[in-house]
Amino acid sequence: MKNILILFLIVMFLSPAFAQDKPPIRLGIIGTDTSHVPAFTQMLNDPSRPDHVPGARVVAAFKGGSPDVESSRTRVDKFAAEIKDKWGVELVNSIEELCQKVDAVLIESVDGRPHLEQIRPVLKAKKPVFIDKPFAGSLRDAKEIVRLAKAAGVPFFSSSSLRFVPDIQQMKKNPALGDLIGAIAYSPSPTEPHHPDLFWYGIHGVETLYTLMGPGCESVTRTHTNGADVVTGRWKDGRIGTFRGIRDGKQTYGAIAFGSKTVLTKEPRTSYRELVVEIVKFFQTGVPPITPEETLEIMAFMEAADVSKKKNGAPVMLNKLLGY
Repeated sequence: MKNILILFLIVMFLSPAFAQDKPPIRLGIIGTDTSHVPAFTQMLNDPSRPDHVPGARVVAAFKGGSPDVESSRTRVDKFAAEIKDKWGVELVNSIEELCQKVDAVLIESVDGRPHLEQIRPVLKAKKPVFIDKPFAGSLRDAKEIVRLAKAAGVPFFSSSSLRFVPDIQQMKKNPALGDLIGAIAYSPSPTEPHHPDLFWYGIHGVETLYTLMGPGCESVTRTHTNGADVVTGRWKDGRIGTFRGIRDGKQTYGAIAFGSKTVLTKEPRTSYRELVVEIVKFFQTGVPPITPEETLEIMAFMEAADVSKKKNGAPVMLNKLLGY
């Protein structure tokens, strides 16, 4: 009888119904100066929404903000008030205070420069963390974030939402494509003077490119005009991947996948939900969907594009920037 009772309790513990009864993961937000903050909070905190993502809830936020970045300065208080008044999120006065109230953290500051300092107390508190784009304000800061996280034994990941949209994922896995032998991805690419050019918004198209190609780029060249950028990467296996950053003309997202059997073209329906699902899954499992090494390579790809621009389009080797 005792063995039967133990077996029953084990089955109950492992069942989906039992898992659903577990309290949601308490999330804290650092930086309320991006539209991602109210968008993510609504998806997580409002069960009545058709795009609701269960399993976590935003309970606290630290406003942050960067006075020298217009899109931060003009929105930080507005979005902070919105999540406080509509969704009951508590606003706190420090990151240290935030970490005492939550199980995991979202660094949402639209300015990538403070991310390194913002993550230090999070790592000290041993809280898993998602870092929104731009991952950092420089490749040097990005490498330091990765080093600190590894030393602290704290998992993290960073990604554009474009990586997880179904249209791109389906394109990558489509058996009609055959072997993927190259790709072109494009996205809007406005710039911000405090960040390397592609860090600010071009990351969306670069992330799409890496979703299709995977890591392994060895060199980058860039052609630049006021209206557009074309950044071409040569992969170690000989494949070529290209990002086109759009500033003039229609501002849209898309990809072309060149396969051994056919060529596929897609302009995806963009959505945050799939990214939020991955964030919650990460906080539940502690397993990031993207390795730190791939994240660093993406940062190096974008910084190499800036170096190539300064060298009038000369090729730049990624291993020299990464230090290996």
